[in-house]
Amino acid sequence: MPQLPAPAYPAEVRARLEADAKEVIARYPGSRSALLPLLHLVQSEEGYVSRTGMAFCAELLGLTTAEVTAVATFYTMYRRRPSGDYQVGVCTNTLCAVMGGDAIFDRLKEHLGVGNDETTEDGKVTLEHIECNAACDFAPVVMVNWEFFDNQTPESATRLVDDLIAGRTVEPTRGAPLCTYKETARILAGFPDERPGAVEATGGAGPASLIGLRLAKGEEPHPRVVAPRGERPTGAQPHDPSPSGHLSSHDAPQQTSASDPDHPAGPIAEEGE
Repeated sequence: MPQLPAPAYPAEVRARLEADAKEVIARYPGSRSALLPLLHLVQSEEGYVSRTGMAFCAELLGLTTAEVTAVATFYTMYRRRPSGDYQVGVCTNTLCAVMGGDAIFDRLKEHLGVGNDETTEDGKVTLEHIECNAACDFAPVVMVNWEFFDNQTPESATRLVDDLIAGRTVEPTRGAPLCTYKETARILAGFPDERPGAVEATGGAGPASLIGLRLAKGEEPHPRVVAPRGERPTGAQPHDPSPSGHLSSHDAPQQTSASDPDHPAGPIAEEGE
């Protein structure tokens, strides 16, 4: 059945969003280029991109609602229905999966009592499996509102969501301090993060990401220190199983064709046989 037109924002909300939207649009030579940040802006208001938000974006940018909907449904960072204060994403792409991502995702589904893309009854946590977040050297990775929690295990991930639900302070293993999903959406819309010290805390790539660069520069790499899987090294935080100086918390060197003569790589027969 055809849907009724989307309801309008209340007057005070509309005025506030329109002022912010005009600031965003002014950054671009063509107004339609502002669509992505405007979708983040309306998401920061309701926690998802509603039909009202899409109609608002279409009106300000001179687009059809079909054009806006096509973009909003293409990118997975735009939520299509109400979600929790904390978007907990478990990477289940290839490397994270084989390193334990699938086990983490299964444990969290059981522990929280929700399925993929579902929210806990208290509205605190939305759980979803996510694709690669370019952090394979810290696999398996869990992200909360797009901040990294590296080298996770089912146990550490369970503690993580319990702390989020209880309102306890949770610190990412790298990146800016955690904030709510709505606050994250406003930052992604292009507005400054005004929390004291948040920008300075963002840091850079971790040692595992930079090892190739260090070797190229002729620097001595950090010694490889491997902690047994499931054990948290001394002094590590509850959600930081991998100390910043370690290449990995539980990835012991594996046999390769160069180190295992019994299992060489490549064809073992002459061509044509």
